Amino acid sequence: MPAHSCDARTSALIDAYVNLTRDRLAALMALYDEHATFKDPFNDVIGRAAVTHIFSDMFEQLREPRFDVLHAATEGDEAFLTWELHFLRQSGGSPMTIRGASHLRYSGAGLVVLHRDYWDAAEELYAKLPVLGALMRMLRRRLSASQK
Repeated sequence: MPAHSCDARTSALIDAYVNLTRDRLAALMALYDEHATFKDPFNDVIGRAAVTHIFSDMFEQLREPRFDVLHAATEGDEAFLTWELHFLRQSGGSPMTIRGASHLRYSGAGLVVLHRDYWDAAEELYAKLPVLGALMRMLRRRLSASQK
């Protein structure tokens, strides 16, 4: 794992994500405030129970999900992570990777109160699907400024 410029809160969070399994979900959620907000391209929820549901659903929808945290930095009560989510497709079992970044904010008690994930659903997910991916590649070629 690359070196990180982070404090104990972010180190604990990285460890929880890198070692996340369905059985260790409660340990990850213990690092989140009861009223934490979570937003990504598909979800926008408030509350630890709702965040827990998102990660529980991840284990239902994806085969063998695994996070790798590539870079991390903490400044004051803010943290920023870049990461990769590796998993197998349900149909066919071929490997996929989603690359993204997370902005985190901690409470005075050191718990996550804001978790915002940034990743490009079009590039990282839709473009890798057989039919939709072909359509998106065609559109990208047509709209690309470098092609004009």
